[in-house]
Amino acid sequence: MNSANNSKTITTAYLGLGVMGYPMAGHLANNGYQVCVYNRTAQKAEKWVSEFSGHLAPTPAEAAQNVDVVFACVGNDSDIEEICCGENGAFSSMQAGAVFVDHTTASASIARTLSDEAAKAGIHFIDAPVSGGQAGAENGVLTIMAGGDAQVFEKVAPVMASYGRAVTLMGAVGSGQLTKMVNQISIAGLVQGLSEALNFATKVGLDEKLVLDVISKGAAQSWQMENRGETMVDDEFEFGFAVEWMRKDLGICLDEANATGARLPVTALVDQFYAEVIAMGGSRWDTSSLIRLLRNP
Repeated sequence: MNSANNSKTITTAYLGLGVMGYPMAGHLANNGYQVCVYNRTAQKAEKWVSEFSGHLAPTPAEAAQNVDVVFACVGNDSDIEEICCGENGAFSSMQAGAVFVDHTTASASIARTLSDEAAKAGIHFIDAPVSGGQAGAENGVLTIMAGGDAQVFEKVAPVMASYGRAVTLMGAVGSGQLTKMVNQISIAGLVQGLSEALNFATKVGLDEKLVLDVISKGAAQSWQMENRGETMVDDEFEFGFAVEWMRKDLGICLDEANATGARLPVTALVDQFYAEVIAMGGSRWDTSSLIRLLRNP
């Protein structure tokens, strides 16, 4: 089933219009899907409706009523639980057989809990956190890692392709969240390594940007180097994925590691470095701001 055909028949709702959800919902509308939006701050939903084709609802339950697929992207475990199961939650009104797709970066345990609650309500649940940040959401090129039933996933994957360049089922419910944890663990180590490397280049008197140009053509190359290397050299951090969000994500990783016995020594250390960045006033700086700890020991 392709996206064009889906757009004629599948109706959607989007709950949560933050820096990720706002453009993601916009891509759904631009790809021909009917979209009803809900946001805790109603003015944001009103702005979205004025910009895109769609309408708004005052509660998650009203937004989710009589639609085929409900998407959500909110802050954390308690937020997604409230959106789904709280007063006027989406699960209370979704039609039998409908699918709830959660793009929130949350714990695998809340994904499993919500899947169980969805089953009791006669609906389906897919956990589908994303990677690519605000720019990826705005450009419609997110990487989406999903967990859930394969047949249900096949139904909603073409819809998610409206804003995802790679949409992959990783396994049972919770697998999407676990994969996102792997993603964030990888990023934490990469950013710290890049910070140390660039600070070292400065200390030994090298031209940092020339160094980046050279080593980005070899084995050290990474997305972080290509997209954050020069701004790190220029000490620019007023953009991108906020440190406070990364700390939230790393906390989820560390909790899962404690529960399963996985060792994350570098991740735990980088998490504490991010706590120091926040103490410097950098809660909203991009995650690449780790280098400031080395420049200002």
